[in-house]
Amino acid sequence: MGMSGFWQGRRVLLTGQTGFKGAWLGLWLERLGAGVTTVGLAPDTEPSLFQLLSPFSGQRHHVEDVRDLSALKDVVAAARPEIVFHLAAEALVRRSYADPVATFETNVMGTVNLLEALRFAPEAKAAVIVTTDKVYANDEAGRPFEEADRLGGKDPYSASKACCEIVVESYRRSFFAAGGPALATARAGNVVGGGDWAADRLIPDFVRALGRGEPLRLRAPLAIRPWQHVLEPLAGYLCLAERLAADPAGVPGALNFGPDPAQFASVAKVAETLGRAFDAPLAWLPAGGVHPPEAQHLRLSSRLAEAALGWRPLLPLGETLAWTAAWYRAHRDGADMRSVSLAQIAAYEALAFESRSEAA
Repeated sequence: MGMSGFWQGRRVLLTGQTGFKGAWLGLWLERLGAGVTTVGLAPDTEPSLFQLLSPFSGQRHHVEDVRDLSALKDVVAAARPEIVFHLAAEALVRRSYADPVATFETNVMGTVNLLEALRFAPEAKAAVIVTTDKVYANDEAGRPFEEADRLGGKDPYSASKACCEIVVESYRRSFFAAGGPALATARAGNVVGGGDWAADRLIPDFVRALGRGEPLRLRAPLAIRPWQHVLEPLAGYLCLAERLAADPAGVPGALNFGPDPAQFASVAKVAETLGRAFDAPLAWLPAGGVHPPEAQHLRLSSRLAEAALGWRPLLPLGETLAWTAAWYRAHRDGADMRSVSLAQIAAYEALAFESRSEAA
């Protein structure tokens, strides 16, 4: 699952490292021995996972906006990447309603700009473009979405990410069919784990409410989501990139990375399970007011990723939330969070090794 010697000394470009998933992936790549160049904005939360995991001594950072094509071309030219992970995005549904123009500019044109820069990167072998499980046209039927399902998106975030999928396919066929990096999109579920402090997300909202001693306010307590620990899809991205570089023709152009179907759960169930994991049951109440519409049912099938890559999720929901709670407790107690996070990565790698051994 992307944890071989392949990454030692490999030149990697990572966009969006100051975000939640990006900070975890940057740490993991550094642990694997990659030489990483990063592009991203300054952290926009306090605390900031990126700052807690610093220093990233094996990385070169560039504070740039992916909407700036000229700056992105300069970074790519200097980095000479072999592997690219594109995570930079406006990732919050509610924020996309508040600022749809910036959302489309960042998510669509940011992706266009990166792919345009990669047209002039002759050493690039593979690029993983991270989108979302929300790229599908959701009819609320509740069945798990598969990669061949119709794309769509009612809110600006979902629509912009569906547009990214079309952009990637266009560049694949128009500019990279006869050479250049192999491209694939990765569609992950609802990712949780230690170090997320974004607004309007369940885990950070829980941690903040717990710290204030207030009830948790839930906008959609009965909404079903494919919850998964952050390390699960990141392992998938690593594996996908490695396989793209080795056998581009043998890898699908888009893959879902979600939890085991038995782990799909409502927002309320996750909040209640998280309370038990914290040993601090927290009452929740419906959030008042008027809220932008959000899907009630969102499920994801990862059968193609398992068939194509041998990837499968390893952590059930209870363990996912236990790892998450342990991370936040350690942070509350003043622990070295880089060491705590590296320990969780090492524990996940051990699980992956055990899983591969059982499958052999």
